[in-house]
Amino acid sequence: MADVERLKRSWAQVAAYGDQVALRFYSRLFVMAPETRDMFPLAMGAQRGRLVAALGHTVSHIDDLERLVPYLQQLGRDHRKFAVVADHYGPVGESLLATLADFLGQEWSADLAHDWAEAYGRVARTMIDAAELAARQTPPWWAAEVVAQERRTFDIAVVTVLPEQRYDYAPGQSMAVEIPLRPRLWRYYSPANAPRDDGSLDLHVRRMPGGHVSGGLVDKVQKGDVVRLASPVGHRLTLPPGGDDDLLLIAGGTGLAPLKALVEHVAHRTRVGEPARRVSLFVGTRTARELYDLPALQALDAQHPWLTVVPALADDPEYEGPVGPLDGVRPVEHGEVAEVALRHGPWHDHEVYVCGSDHMVLATAQRLRDAGCPDERIHYEGFQGLGGEAYGVVDPGGRR
Repeated sequence: MADVERLKRSWAQVAAYGDQVALRFYSRLFVMAPETRDMFPLAMGAQRGRLVAALGHTVSHIDDLERLVPYLQQLGRDHRKFAVVADHYGPVGESLLATLADFLGQEWSADLAHDWAEAYGRVARTMIDAAELAARQTPPWWAAEVVAQERRTFDIAVVTVLPEQRYDYAPGQSMAVEIPLRPRLWRYYSPANAPRDDGSLDLHVRRMPGGHVSGGLVDKVQKGDVVRLASPVGHRLTLPPGGDDDLLLIAGGTGLAPLKALVEHVAHRTRVGEPARRVSLFVGTRTARELYDLPALQALDAQHPWLTVVPALADDPEYEGPVGPLDGVRPVEHGEVAEVALRHGPWHDHEVYVCGSDHMVLATAQRLRDAGCPDERIHYEGFQGLGGEAYGVVDPGGRR
């Protein structure tokens, strides 16, 4: 049995070298197994950071199998989109152990090498088993045609895609997307709609500085292009079956996407006879210009008596409206979206879902806790790397 504390101590020493660790690892891997180079994008900078994050998460939870095993299983399933097969895990393990030995120097011993080999073997076996099971049920990725691309602002677009095969997901989940312009570079987005009869998905995308995929989706992708979708991931922003508590949804920017999908999901549940539940959706942006989906939200608000939509502007103190084309809609409010939401509280008896940038989500969650919302009722995606990125994460509408 591996010495868990020894593993953690040795990883802490290696991780202190930062980007050098991943650089050394990939250099070894590509020499040892050159065929693996084609699995990665040409620019490896971001990939190196993801490797260190994934290793750190794995080692830090090596003695918490209840948390680690589902993480590794998802990692194994998700790596199918890179065409990873069982034979690749051997060279990866050899490269990892050699890299650890390089950085630990004289502290690398036979016992420590045995511990790492044993731990990696268990990690690899868990990932391989999950990938092989998934391969019997779903493809590694789905081809999806772009059927619409609507520019809402100079840096935000709504891209509608139609998978060629049935694509099952739960509202609130995310999937990795690859575009033809950037092969092997996958970025996570959440559909902004509940599943439709025609199978189409709306992706809310903001172009980010240096965001090759987000920039391509906003500026380059056109109707008729074909993108790839990986398997849906994440569960923290999904609604559990059978719940009937009222909901507070707080969105920042294009983090609106999965929360809008939850509104549509509640609407469907209500139509099929489940008990109605109140839903309050607060949509925060800096300026009125960034309220890119307001007409659709106002239409939902007008259609459903159980829904309240409140737009909040943080940096437009003089703006008074109008904020949309519909008559009789609720006026815009001013302030950070968490502050605006708390004015309408208390929310301690609501299930709360938050999505936006890292900073917005963490700050909002803390403000809610300070205001008396139980921690177990506050739902948001985690920030640890899963296969390099957090699933669903923090503004799955397009921070990348």
